[in-house]
Amino acid sequence: MDVVALGESMVTFLPSRPGRLADVPSFDRGIGGAESNVACVLAAAGHTTRWISRVGADGFGDHLVETIGGYGVDVSHVRRDPARPTGVYFRTAGDRATDAHEVAYYRAGSAASAMTVADIDLDAVRAGRVLHLSGITAALSADCLALMRELTAPRPDRPLISFDVNHRPALWRDAHGPEVLLELARGADIVFVGDDEAREAWGLHGARAVREALPEPEIVVVKQGRGGAVALDKDTDDLLCEDATGTATFVPALKVDVVAAVGAGDAFAAGFLSATLRDLPVRDRLRHGHLTAAATLTTPGDLAPPPPRALADRLVALDDTAWGRLRLGPGWTRADEDGRAEKEARTP
Repeated sequence: MDVVALGESMVTFLPSRPGRLADVPSFDRGIGGAESNVACVLAAAGHTTRWISRVGADGFGDHLVETIGGYGVDVSHVRRDPARPTGVYFRTAGDRATDAHEVAYYRAGSAASAMTVADIDLDAVRAGRVLHLSGITAALSADCLALMRELTAPRPDRPLISFDVNHRPALWRDAHGPEVLLELARGADIVFVGDDEAREAWGLHGARAVREALPEPEIVVVKQGRGGAVALDKDTDDLLCEDATGTATFVPALKVDVVAAVGAGDAFAAGFLSATLRDLPVRDRLRHGHLTAAATLTTPGDLAPPPPRALADRLVALDDTAWGRLRLGPGWTRADEDGRAEKEARTP
């Protein structure tokens, strides 16, 4: 496998119209899960991927396994739990960044929260070139945290560990969540964290402070929202410089006509990991992350097919001026296979 992803996925109910959850009359069914999202996008990009988790022996579990498997993800190691349900959640149509956004989770005691070191096939988990994890799993239960500690522990034969911090304060049962996330991040090789998460969880301001707090990972990617993202490499005497030289690389975000913001972080991680598997330069990895995020931002759901590789490679190769002029809107990924479509991007 290129990538194995472990974590909970839930059935998500998306509102049929904007408004409060109390007022929305009906919902459309989808799926949502940080790790499975990454696996699905990478599979759509042509990589071999596996998703490992537990779901209930119920119809919602059937839907998750069938839908994720439909993206080409290997789901043969997903366990079915006859005693615990598949998690579900409902959300409003608004942007998560606004006060009007509501999410109602029904995941306490879910099948995925019962994952343990003893009942997970660790050989299957470690069978990829990359193992992708997130901080959400650690918050689900004490057993899930023990599993995360086992998977991020140093060992000579482990895969490259990719860790998305995904700080979700409401999931943690006590005040130790931030320190646990810091511990797990320090055990990873690639770390993704938003600068807003770093401020909220750790009181850290800026990529310089985040890199100082995470000296062990090979690369730390600090996402700065609409500003862009900076990747800080480990191997440098001048590690903490924050310009576009040496091993600290900043790439500005693209101008995007946003349809829905949900899932963009997972898509960014998938794009970055795809380029990492191709051994592309760090700048190109960041650009692929932005482009894959833009594919999700310009569609209504949590998941969207990534841009065709030829198109993405062509846009990644643009000079800085042309990159800065790009503006992507709905439908931009539907370019011809050679990437020559005239409407894949608009420029001012």
